[in-house]
Amino acid sequence: MNKIITYITAGEPNTQLTCEYIHTLAEQSDFVMVGLPFSDPVADSPVVEAAFMRALAAGVTTDCVFGMTQGVAEGKVVISTYANPVFIYGYDRFFAKCKACGVFGVLIPDLPHEERGEIQQYAKAHGIHLITMIMPSSVGRVKMLAENASGFIYLIAATDEKGNLAPPSVDMLAEIRMVTDVPVYVGGMIATTEQIANARNAADGVVIGNAMVEIIVENGENASPMLREFIEKIV
Repeated sequence: MNKIITYITAGEPNTQLTCEYIHTLAEQSDFVMVGLPFSDPVADSPVVEAAFMRALAAGVTTDCVFGMTQGVAEGKVVISTYANPVFIYGYDRFFAKCKACGVFGVLIPDLPHEERGEIQQYAKAHGIHLITMIMPSSVGRVKMLAENASGFIYLIAATDEKGNLAPPSVDMLAEIRMVTDVPVYVGGMIATTEQIANARNAADGVVIGNAMVEIIVENGENASPMLREFIEKIV
C-alpha cells in the first residue's frame, strides 16, 4: 500500500477522462475518492466547488458518476457526496448501485453522526463502508466516532510550521488508536511534499485532494502523466 488516497471530481474535464484518471490514480493509490458534483458543497474547498459547478453545468448526474466508476478499479473507489443527493436518489437504490459498481465506501461529510443510523443500515445491507470523518471540532466526540468507524477514518488535521501534525491532531490520532484499528488517513491543510510525508508517517496514510484537482484543471486531457509524476515524487 502507498498510504495515499487521491481525490478527483467526477466529470473533469469530461466523463471519459474521469474514468481514465481513476484508472491512473488507482494504480498508485490505496483508494481513489471521487467527488459527486453537488450545488452546495459546504465541506469542500473553492477549487473543488468550482470543479463541481463546471461538472453540473455539463450535465453530470449521480447516474453519470456511477457510470464513471462501474468496473473501474474494483474495490478502490470511494464516493464523496452530500446527504441530499443520496436522499434524492433513494438510500437503498444508491447503495445497491454502489455495490453493483464495485464501490468500496461512501463519505458524506454533512451527515451528523446522530443521523447516520438510517443510512448506515442500507450501506451495511449492500456491503458498503460508510466512511467516518473526524474534524477538529470533534473534540470530546472522537472516541464515539472512532468506535463506529468502518473501512477507514478520514481525519481532518492541521500541520505546524515545520510540516508536522499539529498537537491537537496528534492527540486526536492517539485517541482514535486507543479504540479502533481501522486505518486513519489524514487530510485537510496538507499540501506540500514535506507535509504529505510527515502525515503519511504519523498516520496510516494521507488524503491528497486539491493538488489532484488542480493538476487536472491545468492539464485537461493530458493530465495522466502529470498525476503519475506528482505521486511518484511523494511515495
